[in-house]
Amino acid sequence: MSASPKAPGGEGNSTAIGNSTAQESLFEEPDAVGTAAAEWDRNSAQRSIDELFQFARQYTSSESFNGLMRFIARFRLYSPFNAMLAHIQMPGATFVAPPHRWTRDYGRRIKPGARPVVLLQPMGPVMFAFDVSDTEPLPDAKPLPKDVEKPFEVRGGRVGNELGRSVEKAKRDGVRVVERDAGSQSAGQIGVAKPGASVSFLIKSRPEPMYRDFAVRYDLLLNAKHSPEAKYVTLVHELAHLYCGHLGTPNEHWWPDRRGLTEAVREFEAESVAFLVCSRLGIDNPSDEYLSGYVKGNPETPAISLDCVLKAAGLVEQMGRERMKVRKDKEA
Repeated sequence: MSASPKAPGGEGNSTAIGNSTAQESLFEEPDAVGTAAAEWDRNSAQRSIDELFQFARQYTSSESFNGLMRFIARFRLYSPFNAMLAHIQMPGATFVAPPHRWTRDYGRRIKPGARPVVLLQPMGPVMFAFDVSDTEPLPDAKPLPKDVEKPFEVRGGRVGNELGRSVEKAKRDGVRVVERDAGSQSAGQIGVAKPGASVSFLIKSRPEPMYRDFAVRYDLLLNAKHSPEAKYVTLVHELAHLYCGHLGTPNEHWWPDRRGLTEAVREFEAESVAFLVCSRLGIDNPSDEYLSGYVKGNPETPAISLDCVLKAAGLVEQMGRERMKVRKDKEA
């Protein structure tokens, strides 16, 4: 699965749905993009996290990157970004929570001298959390629940409302999702749409439904013959191409313009996002096999942006479970 149209420096697309004539009529050819990816890479603020990883060389080897991805995939209670921070500070962590939650919800206290894990806090700067191994039970504490003792257990591999919610939320970014009958080997594709069409995004449902129309910027094709799980895996992969900046951006405050990356980098980033999002839902996905195969055949990862991968994964996760407002022009 790959983004369409082709970015400079990339190869052709081999997983398009339907015949090529139908698809060529659906997508708009892009203008020459020159060095958009290089310009984004030169922005020190946006690449600071990636520079940190490159400097430390923590995740440039395929084996260590694969270990990070699998840790984040299992660390479901926090965002992908916070899971990454936990892995950097305490690779052996299994379940972390702030002190007040350990006391309130689990009847446990922090052991003297325990080292905290620093995480980003929603609507605030940071919070200090502690792994279960750094806690001890208070008198009359109840046994730890299953999600604390065995947080990495595999769950049922079924997609619920995430597919429909994500399709709806994508409309606010001008993404029109289209299903077409195609062969079993065809999965999906995203590309820049021809101008003129619009999609209606549900702003609120009560007391009366209210919609807002958005111009269609991108068309995303899914195979109508696939299962809901397979459709969701494809949807996540193609949205990853968009939110990692592979097709450019309508607004730099929403996601970066990174056109001009090689196909190897684009596909590795999209597969990484798909692996994280789907694995954290317990859905089997081919990205697992892709990453495992890459590790066996390549000692180092491509020059990807881990920052973009984690942010895209967090956004796509949010689209599948939360209500989301219309974007602001200067949204961070």
